[in-house]
Amino acid sequence: MRDGLPRRQHSCRHNLWLSRAMSQFLFHGVAAALLLATPWRTAAAESAASPEYQVKAVFLSKFGSFVTWPESVFSDAKAPIVIGILGSDPFGPLLEEAIRGVEIKGRPLTIRKIERVEEAAVCQILYIREQERERLSQILAALKNRPVLTVGETEQFTRRGGILNFTLVEGRVRIEINPDEAHRAGLKIDSKLLSVATVVK
Repeated sequence: MRDGLPRRQHSCRHNLWLSRAMSQFLFHGVAAALLLATPWRTAAAESAASPEYQVKAVFLSKFGSFVTWPESVFSDAKAPIVIGILGSDPFGPLLEEAIRGVEIKGRPLTIRKIERVEEAAVCQILYIREQERERLSQILAALKNRPVLTVGETEQFTRRGGILNFTLVEGRVRIEINPDEAHRAGLKIDSKLLSVATVVK
């Protein structure tokens, strides 16, 4: 039993929610994905199976479609878009599943675990865990003006120099973007993504 529901009934409801979220994301594109986000129980312990990180994994697999990097960051036309994770990995197999078979502008996606910020130079997207908040200023200073899409989940992330931040609003995943920081990093953010995000100056 969980929250008064038999385990099988709870699992079916959860799977139905995720199936609908995925389908709407793929069918309607980024706007639907950012706006659909069905609420979940935020009191539940964080785990790779939590709906929050399932949604975030899908988002991370799609952001590359709405960002343009300088060509100089890639070694060749088929070089992958590297998603780095700084801090403990909250996704388990979810992110691997989300990027499997995905190509963006002819480039596959790959994941790399980042232990030190110096290693982030090989990444196009860097996911910075909330647990890194104590050294966040140091991390963002080291990446300032570099062509890395920094993605966080920490309060004030975009106001401290990060580019994109996941927030929870009434139990739903929302996106904040600091386009000025993106510009300084040499990145171009598609207007479709900006139109469904909270823009932070």
